[in-house]
Amino acid sequence: MPEGPSILIIKEILDPVFTGKRITGVKGNAKVDKDLFRNKKVEAIRSWGKHLLIQFPGFTARIHFLLFGSYSVNEQTKPAKSLRLALLFGKKGVYFYTCSVKILEGDPDDFYDWEGNLLSKKWNPAKARKKLKAIPSAMVCDALLNQEIFAGAGNIIKNEVLYRIRLHPETLIKNIPPRKLAALITEARNYSFDFLKWKKELTLKKHWLAHTKKTCLRCKLPLVKKYAGKTKRRTFFCTNCQVKY
Repeated sequence: MPEGPSILIIKEILDPVFTGKRITGVKGNAKVDKDLFRNKKVEAIRSWGKHLLIQFPGFTARIHFLLFGSYSVNEQTKPAKSLRLALLFGKKGVYFYTCSVKILEGDPDDFYDWEGNLLSKKWNPAKARKKLKAIPSAMVCDALLNQEIFAGAGNIIKNEVLYRIRLHPETLIKNIPPRKLAALITEARNYSFDFLKWKKELTLKKHWLAHTKKTCLRCKLPLVKKYAGKTKRRTFFCTNCQVKY
């Protein structure tokens, strides 16, 4: 599943090409009213967490790539059965495959809290802390994947952040010391921007310290691989240097 930085990159690719352009055709098997799009002009292309938002007058198309979604520009590269939505602009177009498409009526600012978006200029760490305090019995591995708190964070960000700050993934929020909680919030945002930089450089995997790794770089001991928390996502951690409070 693409994480927030990957969606922001897609937004940065599509925005200068299609914003301000008028749709000349639409196709795909998404269960949405395609007549909504016809002859409409794209007002903006934005990203919030793992959601790509294509804004039109009065409504927004929300694209969520789920586990295996993808896209292409100016040509259809996958079979029609996987094409959920194609927006055509004369000879150009954008094609979305194996993803979720939803129509949001009205202003997207009414649906999204930009202060909870890790890559937003409006990111509010104090609000993130308050939201964490409201779920004291949650494991930190689950809290980091909570899109209402850390919009855009996914499994890679979760594993790398917890390794960076030496925090055991099964630690309950209520047991995390205040300074460590502050480090969690700070590092979630810092790593998101590192992820973005490395993704653009095509070097992301080279910088992984814990995700999919077998040995702790600090302790030279085997890393544990576990499907931890309620989310049951793959978690890689060191029981020696990542403290469980």
